Amino acid sequence: MQHQIVSREEWEAAREQLLVKEKAQTRARDALAAERRRMPWMAVEKAYVFDGPNGKVSLLDLFAGRRQLIVYRAFFEPGVHGWPEHACIGCSLGADQVSNPVHLNARDTTLVYASRAPQADIARLKAQMGWEHIPWVTITDSFDADFGVDEWHGHNAFIRDGERIFRTYLINTRGDEAMGTVWSYLDMTALGRQEEWEDSPKGYPQERPYKWWNWNDSYVPGAAPDPKWVAVSDAGEEAFRNKDDAKT
Repeated sequence: MQHQIVSREEWEAAREQLLVKEKAQTRARDALAAERRRMPWMAVEKAYVFDGPNGKVSLLDLFAGRRQLIVYRAFFEPGVHGWPEHACIGCSLGADQVSNPVHLNARDTTLVYASRAPQADIARLKAQMGWEHIPWVTITDSFDADFGVDEWHGHNAFIRDGERIFRTYLINTRGDEAMGTVWSYLDMTALGRQEEWEDSPKGYPQERPYKWWNWNDSYVPGAAPDPKWVAVSDAGEEAFRNKDDAKT
């Protein structure tokens, strides 16, 4: 394979040229997320029932007391390639990408996987594949068909107002390839990352970026940000701002 070989200076110049386009793509992605936050909501009128590890649960139960819910329709059931030893190869690759949900939970958001396999098989699969961190329920009714994921995978986002539930967005097909990080999940939700820099409707919860981050074993609901981390992240933000200013 032949390719152009350049000096360090030429490489840096080429990288800076491409970076302009990458930053434009980032801004466009942020703008799309802002549009999602302004999408109309669809009321969920039907009472859906799932099998969970401890028995029957409703769609409202899946929120686990949080305000937002993301449900991924994973294909693990009779008729799917790999059954019963494995789930769909594509869905399995996606499950391997799922980050620790505790960070998502800190943004008042719950992630749940849903399949038609019985709970005993799901428990076995999770242990076998190292997916114990993913809540995973069994679909028992028309939930998948009603939300466009009966024939293909997809992430549906919901929000609740008390006990009222609304569907806010759907990401499927190639869009699912990018899912797995806390940021990809939050960017598809109605409330977004809930940070001050975001273009969100008036009244949406927002706070300073970075400050809510914590170690995955150290989140405490309602606790103030770690003051040492606030100082470190403030210094980092200032350094990046100075670096960008020097280039303009």
